[in-house]
Amino acid sequence: MGTWDIGPFDSDTAADFSYRVDDAPAEKRAEVLRAAFREVTATGDDYLDSDLAVEAIASAALVAAQCPGGEPVTTAYGPKEPLPELPVELRPMAVAALDRVLGQDSELLELWEESDGEEWKAGIRKLRAVLAGA
Repeated sequence: MGTWDIGPFDSDTAADFSYRVDDAPAEKRAEVLRAAFREVTATGDDYLDSDLAVEAIASAALVAAQCPGGEPVTTAYGPKEPLPELPVELRPMAVAALDRVLGQDSELLELWEESDGEEWKAGIRKLRAVLAGA
């Protein structure tokens, strides 16, 4: 896993995902985020691959940036193209995806618990709180 910090875009997978968001036509960018949330929540109780989890977290950060109290995505590894106003129905989808990432059988959670797990989990919970409160 090419990860250099605990932020939503601080990995190779998240940076690659940003390119996918940028490559989508403006009117389809919300669908790219929606698909990332669906892939994670569709795993149910099955093992959740870390790459899917990373993409859902990056998507959640983009949605949260448009919420009251959300932090803008300013990293050079995030999307370069501006996002249109995102549909509010993405917010509960993002919350459900983040809950799944922090749940059982999550490879990304297991990987983070081997290092800075508590700090990383605190960041995910903060992101979730912004989305749930919006």
